[in-house]
Amino acid sequence: MVIWRTVTRAAVGQKSTKAVTDSSLKTYSDDYTLTQLHTVPATILEEIVNDLLAQQAAMILGPRRPRIICLDFVDNHYHGGPYRELAELCSTTPRDGTTKCHRYCAAFVLARSKPLIVAVTAVRGDESRADAAERVLGRVVALPFDIACILADRGFYLEAAIRRFQESAPTIVPVVRRGKHLAKALKTSISYWSEYTMYEGSERELRFPLAVCVSYQQGKRGKNGLLVRAYAACDQADRTPKQVEALYRKRSAIETSFRTFREARAKTTTKDPTVRLLFVLVGFLLRNLWLVVRWGVLAQPRRGGRELPTWFRFEVFREWIAHDLDEDLERRWEAPTNGVGIPDAYRLLDAG
Repeated sequence: MVIWRTVTRAAVGQKSTKAVTDSSLKTYSDDYTLTQLHTVPATILEEIVNDLLAQQAAMILGPRRPRIICLDFVDNHYHGGPYRELAELCSTTPRDGTTKCHRYCAAFVLARSKPLIVAVTAVRGDESRADAAERVLGRVVALPFDIACILADRGFYLEAAIRRFQESAPTIVPVVRRGKHLAKALKTSISYWSEYTMYEGSERELRFPLAVCVSYQQGKRGKNGLLVRAYAACDQADRTPKQVEALYRKRSAIETSFRTFREARAKTTTKDPTVRLLFVLVGFLLRNLWLVVRWGVLAQPRRGGRELPTWFRFEVFREWIAHDLDEDLERRWEAPTNGVGIPDAYRLLDAG
């Protein structure tokens, strides 16, 4: 329990475990804490945390209403080298002078008041993104509610991933522009439905409905003219292409809230991907717990849905947790002085 409290205190304060152990009386040393964290198997860690995420979801989502599930990749950029093998790291878009990252695949619920994270897994550099999607989706389908639709990040625009999504629920995935056939389909000035074939003529051939959406940029971000987007839209025949796009764009606002988990991620310099995974998972759990407390305990019942307390921000929740843990761990509010103080010559100076 002491180590768990230490990690949680580091998370809510966005600091390292060393910063917590150095300033608290009832903690182990930082070396001992990290040594114990290094012994946790990643598979068991994922299993335990995903069970906790499922419990949190069952508390406030309920089994009756089908839910829209969003799948996304979380890339934590990384400047160091691998811990044991190169496959621990993935390649990503350049940021802060690096193209290396530790990658995670997460599923969250598209719900304005309860955008809970319901499943997560670490992604290795030597595995397909479709394999990661398979693991996460396997956990999602086991949850006590039906999937109304899957809204996946463009990183899931893969034959194997789309095929798996089709087997589970209606799906919308942004199309990545490549190939002459797709380029021809996007040369249009009107929105329309079509059909697209990936790997046509091969064993991997996959056909899916293609929703082509055309909109006017109207000076947004300094751009004008037509903007053409396309989506792999499976089992969306009751919607127009514009409605498909409107549904997918709803995930943007929720995605911003989803990424607030970074505000509860402990800092570390360790190369161990399992410890880094632990800190990410703790951030997910804390963010979910905030949503549970906000909706289940503080939101006031009213017609049309509970009224969320605007004052109970994630920052406030973290401050409360920090205050409680500071008492449990007996944080030191003192520091050794230099024994000298301000020189007499300085005291004689006129402050005015």
